[in-house]
Amino acid sequence: MKTAFVFPGQGSQYKGMGSDLYKSNAKARKLFDQANEILDYPITEIMFEGDEGELKTTRVTQPAVFINGYIKYAVGNYNTPDAVAGHSLGEFTALAACGALSFEDALLLVYDRAMAMQDACDMEDGTMAAIMGLDDKKVEDICSGIDSLVVPANYNCPGQLVISGSVEGIEKAIEKAKENGAKRALKLMVGGAFHSPLMEPAQTKLGQSIEETEIAKPLCPIYQNFTGKAHDNPDTIKDNLLKQLTAPVRWTQSIEQMVNDQIGKIVEVDGRVLIGMVRRIDRNLVTETV
Repeated sequence: MKTAFVFPGQGSQYKGMGSDLYKSNAKARKLFDQANEILDYPITEIMFEGDEGELKTTRVTQPAVFINGYIKYAVGNYNTPDAVAGHSLGEFTALAACGALSFEDALLLVYDRAMAMQDACDMEDGTMAAIMGLDDKKVEDICSGIDSLVVPANYNCPGQLVISGSVEGIEKAIEKAKENGAKRALKLMVGGAFHSPLMEPAQTKLGQSIEETEIAKPLCPIYQNFTGKAHDNPDTIKDNLLKQLTAPVRWTQSIEQMVNDQIGKIVEVDGRVLIGMVRRIDRNLVTETV
């Protein structure tokens, strides 16, 4: 059976993340220590001992999720999967797992991404909302009918689409979604309008970092958020990785394409949220978490 490993994104952080692995595995300990050296600050202290507030700070959240996910995969001694994918930030973890990025280069890119996104958030207020119980086309129509910026951001699974945009646009879209019978339409506790045009300043800043980073041909294809399809060409991967910042995460489309490509099992590394989405997309898939 063909198997894909998938990696979660921002929001999957938790108090004490990585501490047990650090204590129990010498290889993991070496990589955690290396992460501190690469970032030039003791991020592991916050991961292992920090409170939830500290874990949510910009320079910690995205690197911490990447570090923990990659190390858990790296010490698992898994055979090379048939494919990999990651949700938003998780795409960087997937690229490191499949050998397209080195651990150091991926971590530095993740840090640059986090800081660039924070700068973009500081430039203009934005937010996101989860719309549940409506089909994707209805939510797309709602977004296009709002006179303020609001766009689809995360196609998570059938009946669950996250939207992103200006505060005014999101508030109008929430009301419109409720009028159209949404089971839930609620603003998310996030710092900005991720995966929307409001992230264009971050895209500009991150572009140089991505361009200067070597991306090798991956050991297996990676299903990328921007297209929802599998790629193994380094230049295409770079281009899609940058476009991801202002475009929606096509998670539903990625899983559907995996099924079309005869992948029958999905393994989520260091998370639980993606597997739930996968089961709602296709209940015939075999799923596992590690």
